[in-house]
Amino acid sequence: MEPERKLAETPIGGVEDHSDDGEWKKVALLRELVEVQDPDSKEVDDLMLRRFLRARDQDVNKAAAMFLKCLNWRKTAVPNGFIAEEEVETELAQKKLCIQGLSKAGCPIGVIFAARHFSSNRDMHVFKNFCVYVLDKLCASIPSGQEKFVGIVDFKGWGYSNCDIRGYLAVLDIMQNCYPERLGKVYLVHVPYLFMKAWKIIYPFIDNNTRKKIVFVGDKNLKDTLLEEIDESQIPDIYGGKLTLVQ
Repeated sequence: MEPERKLAETPIGGVEDHSDDGEWKKVALLRELVEVQDPDSKEVDDLMLRRFLRARDQDVNKAAAMFLKCLNWRKTAVPNGFIAEEEVETELAQKKLCIQGLSKAGCPIGVIFAARHFSSNRDMHVFKNFCVYVLDKLCASIPSGQEKFVGIVDFKGWGYSNCDIRGYLAVLDIMQNCYPERLGKVYLVHVPYLFMKAWKIIYPFIDNNTRKKIVFVGDKNLKDTLLEEIDESQIPDIYGGKLTLVQ
């Protein structure tokens, strides 16, 4: 869950609304439930509660349990409300991530270089903090009128030394349970056959909503596939676009 935001008077919050009155009534019920159990819930806006509701297929009780668990997690995992750069210096030094450009729908784009991650020198606590740091940064980059971000995970050069099942599952757990409905789509590019062995292990832990947002992209169709969602001016030059990545 990203840093808490003040409750919005207007639940739409400037975001293109695909809800009906029934969904907003459920959001109101969800708010009543969580505020009784944790007063800190009052600081959260309706859009965030709606994301938790959608992540649990409109089941108010399940959404409440998910949200409260996440709220408690954040108090422990991110006691200061944010992860400082000093806490993840070793991860940042590996230059695994770039956040640049916007999709056609206005979603910020994060590019992850999977071959720059090595399981042998990964500290799990620091890595989890890095995941929160990245997700918070992506969410903070989302402009008004949008709720999601887009990811490009580049596996070029990826091999056994980069494989980190425990790390991948930690990312999934944090993103799916604490940042629900934030991922718009993620493109997996330059995926080696070797990765598919790891994918078979990871796949059962990916929920159905997330699975629908994962796109494996072949090298021959890379630029054309990205162009479906991203303008050429916003596609990184390493994928045939015109955006120069600053790493």
